[in-house]
Amino acid sequence: MEEKTIILGIESSCDDTSAAVIADGLLLSNVIAGQQVHAEYGGVVPELASRAHQQNIVPVVDTALKRAGVDKHSLSAIAFTRGPGLLGSLLVGTSFAKGMSLGLRCPIVDVNHLQAHVLSHFIRREPTDEVPTFPFLCLLVSGGNSQIILVRSAFDMEILGRTIDDAAGEAFDKCAKVMGLPYPGGPHIDRLAAEGDPFRFKFAKPSVGGFDYSFSGLKTSFLYTLRDAVKAEPDFIERNMAHLAASLQRTIIEILIDKLDKAVKFTGVTTVAIGGGVSANSGVRNAVARYCEEHGLKAFIPAREFTTDNAAMVAIAGYFKYQQKEFCRYDEVPFARLTI
Repeated sequence: MEEKTIILGIESSCDDTSAAVIADGLLLSNVIAGQQVHAEYGGVVPELASRAHQQNIVPVVDTALKRAGVDKHSLSAIAFTRGPGLLGSLLVGTSFAKGMSLGLRCPIVDVNHLQAHVLSHFIRREPTDEVPTFPFLCLLVSGGNSQIILVRSAFDMEILGRTIDDAAGEAFDKCAKVMGLPYPGGPHIDRLAAEGDPFRFKFAKPSVGGFDYSFSGLKTSFLYTLRDAVKAEPDFIERNMAHLAASLQRTIIEILIDKLDKAVKFTGVTTVAIGGGVSANSGVRNAVARYCEEHGLKAFIPAREFTTDNAAMVAIAGYFKYQQKEFCRYDEVPFARLTI
């Protein structure tokens, strides 16, 4: 009987410690430990994040292996996020992967975090689960990135457009903070938007050429709207919370879909996928699905558990690289910033 290819994935790029096990491309386990310590600061504190990773990584990896029913000595390779991300957090995952690899004498595979988000659509629980066919467009939207990527293969990805300033996730979170919502603000905006009128308020949209994005002007427009309104009505935000959320969400979605439509027409692709933390947003998911249906395109919307940072996407990216025998040297170091 042919031996299975079993990949352990480790993700520690930001504030979630995650480990996952994939066997012959099928997901056996995906464990994520979040960090609540950052909520009171309104954002991720890098030093606190790296310390929490040190505390969480051993039990998370152990739990992932146990849930998968896999002995660590059966691993074919260990895949880990090498970047981009918070350097201190990445160092924890990288160092752990190297140490475990040396102890088990199995190879390591370094994974680009952004490529992993794109390849998350190839995570399967059953052999019959549908995955995209190449080429396809991926709208990658998160707190730090907003990109349109032409994916020709697992190893050939071209960024057609990217944000020139803030990302969509930053627009959600920072506007939510101005409204007095807890961190992270994106999920709260999503929840409130379902109860509001998306056309109650009008915010500025950017005029950026090509396929690139910009969200800084939208944030400024949102801030000025609230500032002027609160001067006249101190309880303006409280009374209009749902309408503000709905109008903000509509504007961000319109900006995203406008450039996506241009990229679809430019490339002629028939398949569109979304990924990244913002792809968990209900409005974004529905808008992309509706756009694809209206234009006769195949849409791939990831399960919400694979939208945020998770090791399942690292494991599947590592699985592709393992098949090509693309292993990582032990002297390689993590990187904080890098595009696809």
